Amino acid sequence: MPFSAIVASLPQRVHVIGTGLIGTSIALVLARRGVELTLADASPTGAALAADLSGGRVSTPASPDLVVVATPPDVTAEVIATALADFPSAVVTDVASVKAVIRAELTRGGVEGLDRYVGGHPMAGRERSGAIAARGDLFEGRPWVVTVGPETSRAAVSLVKGVAEAAGSVVAILSPQEHDEAVAAVSHVPQIAASLVAARLRDLPESAVALSGQGVRDVTRIAASDPRLWTQILAGNAPAVATVLRDVASDLERVVAALESLGPQPSGDVVAPGARATLAGVIQEGNHGHDRIPGKHGAAPMRYAKIIVLIPDTPGQLGRLFNDVGQAGINLEELVLEHALGAQVGRLELSVMPAVAAELETVLTARGWRLHS
Repeated sequence: MPFSAIVASLPQRVHVIGTGLIGTSIALVLARRGVELTLADASPTGAALAADLSGGRVSTPASPDLVVVATPPDVTAEVIATALADFPSAVVTDVASVKAVIRAELTRGGVEGLDRYVGGHPMAGRERSGAIAARGDLFEGRPWVVTVGPETSRAAVSLVKGVAEAAGSVVAILSPQEHDEAVAAVSHVPQIAASLVAARLRDLPESAVALSGQGVRDVTRIAASDPRLWTQILAGNAPAVATVLRDVASDLERVVAALESLGPQPSGDVVAPGARATLAGVIQEGNHGHDRIPGKHGAAPMRYAKIIVLIPDTPGQLGRLFNDVGQAGINLEELVLEHALGAQVGRLELSVMPAVAAELETVLTARGWRLHS
């Protein structure tokens, strides 16, 4: 029977080691389901706060069904090895965002009980960290990757799937190597790209930074991440990240060469042929890649009609707008709010199904909303 067909089983006694954002959010999920919950952390204050928030106990249990290791990536393998030894009947999982290096370290160390270890990576997070930032709905609708090796037991996978599904996540079963190659492209390189773009803003004059619109906000949103944590993540997945970045660097070199050939030319020089085609091709390739990103609820991507509403920056305006849309019986698929430079007004981009766009424009105009064409 393939691992993907295994039926999930919710453990009844869970011990969480590491009470930061992810560990405490998992604790909140399990407490809501009535699981007997114990917590541990290198910081007594952090553990006590997580216990207050979740209702768990700061304690070392005798025989948990599952141990969740939610520590920084550079110590995860060590903590997993200790947990496998300390709790010989428990399944052990982790939440680190790198998987192959952890399994390799456990294997090199001759750690026993690897049939009870199941790698895990809930693909969720926030810009804020620590127990106080934890949320019980953090994982809802998010992928939760479960990684398995040749010795992994199906009973162990069942318990980890039980936690992931209780959190509202969609479980994906991968090998450690498949996981690391995937997250290099969809998570780790985007973090580097966001940081590099945001770094260009550091020395700009205030008058230039003030022009920042939704584009730069979207691209740089994750640039506020923790440098120490991300150094550990990138170091743990260095080969896969480097492979993707080499391809990105090659594309950037083509773009730079094309742009330089289009700049002011010395008298008599001719622009190199194909420069504009290179730029158009890069943008078009990006279109194709963007179209592959899963859409709402993980369905195939959908192109929505977009309506931009100008909203006064005063209390109650968003509520009034949402009420008007709801009374029209129209469902909003996505929305993005951007504040206009030097004006007490916001631009709210509403995404709706194309078939209802004209109706929504008519309704909003009739109710006094200003639309941006």
